[in-house]
Amino acid sequence: MTYCCGILVREGLVMIADTRTNAGLDNISTFRKLHVFREPGERVLMLASSGNLSVSQSVVSMLNEGMENPSTGELDTLMNAPTIFQAAQRIGQAIRRVHDIEGPALQASDVKFEVSFLFGGQIKGDKLRLYMIYTAGNFIECTTDTPYLQIGEHKYGKPILDRAVHFGVDIYDALKIALISMDSTLRSNLSVGMPLDVAVARRDALDAELIHRIEPGDPYFHDVSERWSAALRAAHLAIPRPPYLTHR
Repeated sequence: MTYCCGILVREGLVMIADTRTNAGLDNISTFRKLHVFREPGERVLMLASSGNLSVSQSVVSMLNEGMENPSTGELDTLMNAPTIFQAAQRIGQAIRRVHDIEGPALQASDVKFEVSFLFGGQIKGDKLRLYMIYTAGNFIECTTDTPYLQIGEHKYGKPILDRAVHFGVDIYDALKIALISMDSTLRSNLSVGMPLDVAVARRDALDAELIHRIEPGDPYFHDVSERWSAALRAAHLAIPRPPYLTHR
């Protein structure tokens, strides 16, 4: 299991992902799930994955190596996609191709073909966008009404996003909210774990402003976690007790 979150605000895009991969209680590993593709001044693309690790790695490898386009004979990759929408389509196509290749063998071994992606970024001449791509290769786009998307173990981190995120929030406040959302998930689910990978891209900058790994014991993340816990305790103490009494 994993937890990945993308937040699309007026100023830009924030992405965060954990790195824990579980294959049983005694087989826990660390793998990067947030990948950044960039050509400064031309494009910046962020891809976060959830689900079966072998499937997600195969999809990413296929996108890196390219898929032959039957119309042109050329290799289609994320780095030569003309628009973000067409790049998202290529991810969906890669998922379906990997399913055609590996799906029957996985099914024979009673292994579920399951993968999903968050994909966002900007290509020169196009808008900054954020998509969630499903196992079938279809996808939805993030909107200003709900300017975030999640994949993986999302339920523990969702309440803070619902309450605090809006399209006009400062981009680094969005990153802070994403960290709090991740901390809530880490505290409630052992299948999500550190290190964490984060990336930030400002609208129209066409490059990543921040690509950073947060290691266990990171002072700022620890401070965020402790302050959030203290704030919740203070908030609940400040709320009056329920007025409901049992009448005998």
